[in-house]
Amino acid sequence: MKPDLSVRIGKFDLKNPVMVASGTFGYAEEFAPFIDLKKLGAIVTKTITVSPRLGNLPPRTCETPAGMLNSIGLENPGIDKFIREKLPFLKKLGIPVIVSIASIDDPGEFTVLASHLDKIKEVSALELNISCPNLHKDKLISQDAKDTFELVSLVRKLTQKCLITKLSPNVTSISEIALAAERAGSDAVALINTLGGMSIDIDKRTPKIGSWSAGLSGPAIRPVAVKMIWEAHNKIKIPIIGMGGIMDIQSALEFFIAGASAISVGTANFINPRASIEIISGLKAYMADNNMRDLSGLIGSLRAC
Repeated sequence: MKPDLSVRIGKFDLKNPVMVASGTFGYAEEFAPFIDLKKLGAIVTKTITVSPRLGNLPPRTCETPAGMLNSIGLENPGIDKFIREKLPFLKKLGIPVIVSIASIDDPGEFTVLASHLDKIKEVSALELNISCPNLHKDKLISQDAKDTFELVSLVRKLTQKCLITKLSPNVTSISEIALAAERAGSDAVALINTLGGMSIDIDKRTPKIGSWSAGLSGPAIRPVAVKMIWEAHNKIKIPIIGMGGIMDIQSALEFFIAGASAISVGTANFINPRASIEIISGLKAYMADNNMRDLSGLIGSLRAC
């Protein structure tokens, strides 16, 4: 029996549930020499803002035990240049393209971005990045259920495209925020974004990151991500896209069993550009070995001890 890896996320179908996470895969063209991009379930672009951004001061990344800190600061060319120079390559791939969008100062910028992208048929979904920890704000939209509800509701009125709301782990209750996104009309949620963190050079007594604090990713945050996915899965009915330290098929399976309908591979892309493709192959093998016809037998299949 050949396993069926297809999955539906909101309003579009994926041939398999393995994506690449925003900010870790550029605009896909950078990885074309290393993997067959058409094998991916979907591509999530680097986050786009209305105007071009230079990003945060360097250094922007540093290694940590079982992970890395990054404070890129949403460096990007802006929506107009993205549509003109980056999107044509993505259109040719023939797989779902999810465009990650964010605002810097005015939440209304989300409406401008959604309006620009709404009529582009090759854009399958919009990822609302309301959880980037590297913008030095006192509070993120995704740290407040009311703010999350209002922002998602605002964008929902402007587009028929699938909306995926990307949530922050830096909250008291991830399920409360996920429920607010669902009630506002989000078709899916993506979790988790990076955890806030900091690392210090003990010889210089200075931060290792130019902006001092940064977002922690990699295997170090995986247990947090798995727990939060399980919590959200028990609260909401819309699909969950899981991410946070997925490095191989073994770690990917944890996310599916906890309740994720799909996964996004992030930090692993910097270490092994083929990680996402290897996870797809591993998922096929696991399902075949366990006589699973489709993903319904895997998603949310966590059992009591």
